[in-house]
Amino acid sequence: MTLAIQLEDLRKTFAGEVRALDGVSFGVEPGTIFGLLGPNGAGKTTVVRILTTVLRADSGRAYVLGHDVMTEPVVVRTLIGLAGQNAAVDENLTGAENLWMVGRLNHMSRAHVSERSAQLLEQFSLADAANRPTKTYSGGMRRRLDVAASLVANPKVLFLDEPTTGLDPEGRADVWAMIESRVAEGTTVLLTTQYLEEADRLAEHLVVIDHGKVIASGTPASLKAGMGATVLDLGLADEPTALRAGEALKGVNEKAPAVYGRTVEVNVNDGPRVVTEALRILEAHGIVPTTLALREPSLDDVFLALTGKRTEVEEAEGLDGAPSSDGRRSRKRRSRSS
Repeated sequence: MTLAIQLEDLRKTFAGEVRALDGVSFGVEPGTIFGLLGPNGAGKTTVVRILTTVLRADSGRAYVLGHDVMTEPVVVRTLIGLAGQNAAVDENLTGAENLWMVGRLNHMSRAHVSERSAQLLEQFSLADAANRPTKTYSGGMRRRLDVAASLVANPKVLFLDEPTTGLDPEGRADVWAMIESRVAEGTTVLLTTQYLEEADRLAEHLVVIDHGKVIASGTPASLKAGMGATVLDLGLADEPTALRAGEALKGVNEKAPAVYGRTVEVNVNDGPRVVTEALRILEAHGIVPTTLALREPSLDDVFLALTGKRTEVEEAEGLDGAPSSDGRRSRKRRSRSS
């Protein structure tokens, strides 16, 4: 069976010294959603740009549906759709005109373009603004229009580079539904995202890259399973107390505790035992937690453990404890006991 996407030892250097990709290899099964994760600057967008023929790799091979992206770029472009990080729409055209232009550039008939454009404008809640200049659209509307444009020609392989950044929860849910419907119809999707719960919900397989190298690969479930059975979350009164608690709990489990602002996390395999032991140790040190919870590991935990970094979303949202755009509370990483 031909893979929908295949990378073999892909390498790319910028300005002669910045190594964006350092031997990246992976394959994507047809008709699946594949998640590409990594911290800011890890090389995710470089991978997408090479696969969509925007950039040429320095060495290695890359294929889309069996076609070499470097020797058959024209063929590859007929098979793919791309929604990049920044909305690539013409602000002087209306929403409908933007989709019309994309369709005609893809040699679609006038009747087909009209029908497809109307369908997509409705699907992405843009029908009421179809005849307005795009420069009057909000950022979220432009983002939705950009994703719609990537679907005009019904691509067999769809590349979505952080497609829901800047969208409100309703807009993100619309894009999620679109992605799932496309895959149900046989489209392959490669998704990069800043939202780890998005990857957890959508992706059947994930690759994590950092400094241009693949550092982990697997299903969301298998990556989370590697973190331990449960995570013990302890909330403390302030950051100094949390740091003291992290030091005190160093020997409570094989994996060292991590301190994020006023929170201490311990990955554990024997939750009840560790909870009892942790409380005993903290009491001996005169430390009283303000909150305590046992939960399943998340992709956030995996991401932090693998890269030592938070996602771009968490970095941008700043202060410890501030609500993030997805309703979670971002955590300001302070230290990891070792």
